[in-house]
Amino acid sequence: MKRNILIGGAWPYANSSLHLGHIAGLISGDFLARYYRLKGENVLYVSGSDCHGTPITERARKEKISPKEIAKKYDDEFNKMFKGYQFSYDLYSRTFDEYHKEKVKILFRKLYDNGYIYEKIEPQAYCEKCHKFLSDREIVLKCPECGEETKGDQCDNCLHVPTEEELKSGNCIECGSKIIEKDNKVLYLALSKFQKQIEEHTEKVKNEWRVNAQNETIKYLKQGLLDRAVTRDLEWGVDIPVEGYEDKKMYVWIDAVLGYLTDTMKLCENRTDCSWEDFWKEGHNNKIYMCHGKDNIMFHSIILNALLLGQEENYHLVDTIVSAEYLNFNDQKFSKSKGIGMTALEALEHYDSDSLRYHLLANGPEKKDTNFTIEEFENTHNSEIVNKFGNLVNRTLKFKGIEEIPNGVLDENIEVKIKETYEQAGDLIEKLEFREAIRKIMQLVEIGNKFYDEKEPWVSKKNDIEDFNNTIFTCSTIIANLSNLFDIVMPTATGKIRKYLKLDEPKWEFISVNPKTKLENIEPLFTRI
Repeated sequence: MKRNILIGGAWPYANSSLHLGHIAGLISGDFLARYYRLKGENVLYVSGSDCHGTPITERARKEKISPKEIAKKYDDEFNKMFKGYQFSYDLYSRTFDEYHKEKVKILFRKLYDNGYIYEKIEPQAYCEKCHKFLSDREIVLKCPECGEETKGDQCDNCLHVPTEEELKSGNCIECGSKIIEKDNKVLYLALSKFQKQIEEHTEKVKNEWRVNAQNETIKYLKQGLLDRAVTRDLEWGVDIPVEGYEDKKMYVWIDAVLGYLTDTMKLCENRTDCSWEDFWKEGHNNKIYMCHGKDNIMFHSIILNALLLGQEENYHLVDTIVSAEYLNFNDQKFSKSKGIGMTALEALEHYDSDSLRYHLLANGPEKKDTNFTIEEFENTHNSEIVNKFGNLVNRTLKFKGIEEIPNGVLDENIEVKIKETYEQAGDLIEKLEFREAIRKIMQLVEIGNKFYDEKEPWVSKKNDIEDFNNTIFTCSTIIANLSNLFDIVMPTATGKIRKYLKLDEPKWEFISVNPKTKLENIEPLFTRI
């Protein structure tokens, strides 16, 4: 029976260009979506641009344009970028779409009606000079955990989220004035009410999470979940569907994480082969993956699950957290202002997207922060992708003097190795060991090259045509199966192979090649850098 698999990719914030570190954190979602599609599962892969909140509002004010113009500019850029990296989203939307906003308001109201959102009058950060209440992102302070200067929403260095008490020591990020407190009417999410349910769920599924997700989530649970404000004083965002709060907007962490659900609703409204409940309600043989960087862990392991529980409508909670560590550039954090690194689009101007995908997955920040250098990337491209994979394809399918795949016999040991690769790589992928899975597939390339060299087809073509035919047929079969196995990593190259060998759409299973297939217009898959 097919499973219904929902894969959510974190919603990038539409306030600045994305760099290679962002791609390294997000590409796991595309990797999983492609894999499960090849397995024949029912897959929906969704995401979108996070377009609301203070940074966009402040930037729009400074540039004297509307927040929507800022958000749309980067949303357009993100769409171009994800297309360039061949992310296979079923839907990539944006949080200022009317469909999303209306659905989120319904979900918010349900939380309110169920008693999980309550009103509170409280002293709140206020800037007398700017004449406004300040959100946590508009406050700058010294992090009480690590001592680094940070904005009030979350420390970039240690990921600590400052408490309300800690924020009192901060200053207005815009004018630098010391903040004061002033009474404000606020709605809160009673997150503490979900402590027991989230603890139980986390204990049940945590072994399917990356270790950083386990540690970060358990840390918050041990501290005890704290209720969180859900309204803020802004003009740009999703309206609050509660009387008396018409002048406030929702916090973006509610707005964005519910986008996975609203995207699914929108997709299934326009399709006859699925219902959104199949992916989000219990009892539908379903599984939910969330793929993002480590700075987004608690929003997916705790916040999203709490919002789903608060609907009291038998929602299926997040099963697997795929949380990447950070990717650095030349041992430094990516920084546009300091000229460190390159944007994701800039990388595409210089390099092949298949090679970038391969390098970021094969050397990705799965278990610890990793480093990207141009030298290491170019070495990966030339030594692994060109010399191993490209060379096997080129010297097999462009062997001088053959115009079609010969009618040979597949080597039995090679057939076993191919089938083992599907099984072993698939097992590693489902254990979130993506780097090892790619190494396992590349080992099949190495096996193919070793077999080719040992068989010396350039000799057997003259002396033993039967052995020659068997060699080329066997290597062609390896290549055909690599077009399946590597489709989750290098979809352009594998598409070319399928065209060369006249193959059907890829599947995660052993395939044979048809002898007598004409080998026409074979070009190298990659160009050496």
